[in-house]
Amino acid sequence: MLDREGFETMADLKGVSLTWLGHATVLLKTRKGTTILIDPFIENNPKYPKGFALPEKLDLVLVTHGHFDHIADAIPVARKHGSQVFGMAELCGWLQSKGVKNAVGMNVGGSHTHADVTFTMTEARHSSGIQDGDKLVYGGDPAGFVIAVDGGPVLYHAGDTAVFSDMQLIREMHQPELAMLPIGDHYTMGPKGAALAAKFLGVKAVLPIHFGTFPALTGTPDALAKELSGTGVEVIRAEPGRSL
Repeated sequence: MLDREGFETMADLKGVSLTWLGHATVLLKTRKGTTILIDPFIENNPKYPKGFALPEKLDLVLVTHGHFDHIADAIPVARKHGSQVFGMAELCGWLQSKGVKNAVGMNVGGSHTHADVTFTMTEARHSSGIQDGDKLVYGGDPAGFVIAVDGGPVLYHAGDTAVFSDMQLIREMHQPELAMLPIGDHYTMGPKGAALAAKFLGVKAVLPIHFGTFPALTGTPDALAKELSGTGVEVIRAEPGRSL
């Protein structure tokens, strides 16, 4: 599919707009107008598209874990847009302590429905400390999200993670069609791990995230495509700010 401001892919999102904003930050908008921002890292994100303005209406903010490059702008975004913020219970408790009134804690396996979207928190293999001034605060376990849109696709944002065999349970329970997978290596899985994750998940397409932002993140979409050669899984080569 191809929209007027976007890029082409074989994935059928059934009217859902998906915009990668660099690193792990992704903006979703459903056909019915529900807007979701995942892992807001904006002000100091080297890959955030210059001049890109978030929509005035921003219903939900989903945060996968407490590292700065995933929550750096969660507080100002939530305050400006009045969004509900969902994440791990301990992480949302910290956000509440910082004045985010609509932070709602969840835990792995739990689901929440908002209008035409139901999202489920999944496990991830990573860490989740929050740098609060000169203190490191426990942020609960890291997580990912499966996002199911009424009349639309099932999407999976893995957060920061290594590949793990229980991704096959995500496939069995949710049947995601498109996965947003970190490929940068060093802090997360690299292309080889992400290719195995795509196979475990049974997805038709992968949007690579969490690569190229910092020097240590050396994995590339081309390397992922090479690992997935012959599988039929599409690697979406997105440019930050252009919508799918």
